[in-house]
Amino acid sequence: MARVFITGATGVLGTDLVGRLLERGDHVIGLARSQEAAAKLSARGVQVTRGDICDEQAMASGMAGCELAFHVGGVNKFCVADPAPMMRANVDGAVAAVRAAHRAGVARLVFTSSAATLGEARGVVADEAATHRGYYLSNYEKSKTLGERAAMRTAAQLGQDVVYVNPSSVQGPGRAGGTGRFFLAFVDGRLKVFVDTYVSLVDIQDCSSGHLLAAARGVAGERYILSGMGMTISEALTLAAEVAGVTHEPRLAPRPLAMVGATAVELLFRARGRRPPVCREMVRTLLHGHRYDGSRAERELGVVYTPARETLRRTIDWAREQGLLQNI
Repeated sequence: MARVFITGATGVLGTDLVGRLLERGDHVIGLARSQEAAAKLSARGVQVTRGDICDEQAMASGMAGCELAFHVGGVNKFCVADPAPMMRANVDGAVAAVRAAHRAGVARLVFTSSAATLGEARGVVADEAATHRGYYLSNYEKSKTLGERAAMRTAAQLGQDVVYVNPSSVQGPGRAGGTGRFFLAFVDGRLKVFVDTYVSLVDIQDCSSGHLLAAARGVAGERYILSGMGMTISEALTLAAEVAGVTHEPRLAPRPLAMVGATAVELLFRARGRRPPVCREMVRTLLHGHRYDGSRAERELGVVYTPARETLRRTIDWAREQGLLQNI
């Protein structure tokens, strides 16, 4: 039995990863900021360490005696009025996790970054050696990029073993937000029009497996993209409709119109002091699209990717069970 520490243990990915760790018999210690999160972890048999994602002392205390730690925690949001809390969590939290692992003597830290940090130019299929385009599409991309770079600098200065995992958009049971929100709204008949783009996705089970394999086989200081599915949005939505057994056909709005619409919605909601459901950075990211090459994780870590049809089937079945689909 290994002692394993994890941040972000009640998030979508963290929840799945904790399950995998418990299944293999590990003693799991999870960081919990709130009483609600602590109760959820305790109910699963996870030892709880209370603290914030930027609390180096709390994390170091939880990591004591652990040979392995996963830093999965972070914030993934678009259209926020103030990006400072997300920047703090994704940048300061990254540094705190690396420093805590070093203080606690953790042999290896697996750091959950994002494929967004690759910053590839539009239309480029990005691998781990991609050249960053030099500007950010969103505050989220900026925060994750700066956080990954800060973690790498800190790890190099301290001599801490860290392996970096860069998932594309994570899909599967438990994920009703992000790109998954668009799939579910489309098959349910609530989303009629979308924008022409390209999406790269990874099944949540493959993402968890990639983390475990990175811990066992990854090279310290290296990045591993986790991305098993790539297709146009029309292909993705058509496949989702086919799996769900509906006949909806995706309609694509002209790209310039999409940005105009996003601008109008954002300004209207901001004027009312509310967070907009759609904004310029979200549409800018969608219009850019993402193409990621996840083959290094296959070759070097042994990741086996799930077919897109199976991922969408499991997601839609889960959404039905959860009552998230009202019209099918």
